[in-house]
Amino acid sequence: MKIHRWHLALFAVLNLWLPRASEAQKVYHIGSLNTAEQLVRSFDGFKSRMAELGYVEGRDVRYDFYNAKGSEEALIGFAQKLAQDRVDMIVTSSTAATVAAVKATVGTNIPVVFLSAGNAQILVKSFASSGSNLAGVSSASVEIMAKLFELLRELAPRVKRIALFANPTGINYQSILTESRDAAKKMGFTLWEVDVPSREEVIKVTPTVTRKTTDAIYTPPDSLVTDAIEFIVQQSIKEKLPVITTLIANVKKGCLATYSADYFALGRQGAVLVDKILKGAKPSSLPIEQPYKLKLVINLKTAEAIGLKIPKEILLRADEVIE
Repeated sequence: MKIHRWHLALFAVLNLWLPRASEAQKVYHIGSLNTAEQLVRSFDGFKSRMAELGYVEGRDVRYDFYNAKGSEEALIGFAQKLAQDRVDMIVTSSTAATVAAVKATVGTNIPVVFLSAGNAQILVKSFASSGSNLAGVSSASVEIMAKLFELLRELAPRVKRIALFANPTGINYQSILTESRDAAKKMGFTLWEVDVPSREEVIKVTPTVTRKTTDAIYTPPDSLVTDAIEFIVQQSIKEKLPVITTLIANVKKGCLATYSADYFALGRQGAVLVDKILKGAKPSSLPIEQPYKLKLVINLKTAEAIGLKIPKEILLRADEVIE
């Protein structure tokens, strides 16, 4: 068969083009592991920033989303499935989800990026380097507990007793107790530690949290407590008790106030780390990041419902006021 010069030229062009076409068709498979509905905002922010970075869903990236909704059994199962599916990356939305992902990926080279972790210090070797397949953004929820207690003092100066809803089976439990006790001692508060190891226990114990037993409620960074926040909010309004929380989403659901990171923004921040890893960076070479900003958010509607007048200077200082 006679081969013309233009055939050879065509073959040369195809040889140059085909590998690039193959590279262009690479679709990254990213699993998302979540523990509560209120934390999903971080994944929403992550996807929005990934799109801006050029990762078109369905063309460049495919997402598998899992939400354990406070169930540890479901969380472990979802983490194991993502590892078995050999995803290119797992992004997580909490300390508990990150721990589950790390355990499931032992013996693999699957990177895990936490878009938010309330207690990042227990996950990594140091904030300078994780020393592992981990990278991510701390939500600083545990570290700013003292700030939240100071905020409570500003909003409700007469408060002396605080009911702390804490999950004794939660990954953050000991850190939460230590930080809460230190903050309460510093502020002169008496702390009532209400252990709630299950959603059912939250529902059972919440009616005992009244004005006779406490002056305020604090809900720490724990997915189980977060998943049952509506019961705590209902009781707090009935008993006219202020609730300080670690999530902006909880304030929008009726808690009084928070000083915390915006989870949508945390997700966007985490997407930049994922982009670096997909382009070749090792997770251990990336320092653990802190939130770019913490926001003061106050629910004025809730304040009115519990008969609390918020000082004007605090409202002016707030990043967001829900009316």
